[in-house]
Amino acid sequence: MPYRILFALLFLTGCGEAPAPPGDLALGAKVYAQHCGACHGMKLEGQPNWQQRLPNGRMPAPPHDESGHTWHHPDDVLFGITKHGVVPPYAPAGYPSDMPAFAGTLSDHEIRSVLAWISASWKSRDVLEARAEMLRNARKR
Repeated sequence: MPYRILFALLFLTGCGEAPAPPGDLALGAKVYAQHCGACHGMKLEGQPNWQQRLPNGRMPAPPHDESGHTWHHPDDVLFGITKHGVVPPYAPAGYPSDMPAFAGTLSDHEIRSVLAWISASWKSRDVLEARAEMLRNARKR
């Protein structure tokens, strides 16, 4: 396991957040390239102007790198959105989104592996500290 990933896991675990179930990073990279990269970018960069609605009222696919908001969400929310789509409780009922539900396409292990691969790209101290604080606060609710 690369030292940066180990540091991130130890950092988050040391802050009281139980680590997410382990994912297979190689599998995550493969599944991401196959099912996610076309919209979210092969380098996690998202679609252009991802914060502005498209003419059809939907939002472009956001980046999953540190420039996006993915790291702001707890692991269970990211898992739920990936598995079930952008539906309640992750968004208001009827929220227009192009994000498909992958429940019938990917196994839970594949979803966790993709999320582990994405989160392995979050390396800056600022993001790791902010994420750890967000996870601590989410647990207190």
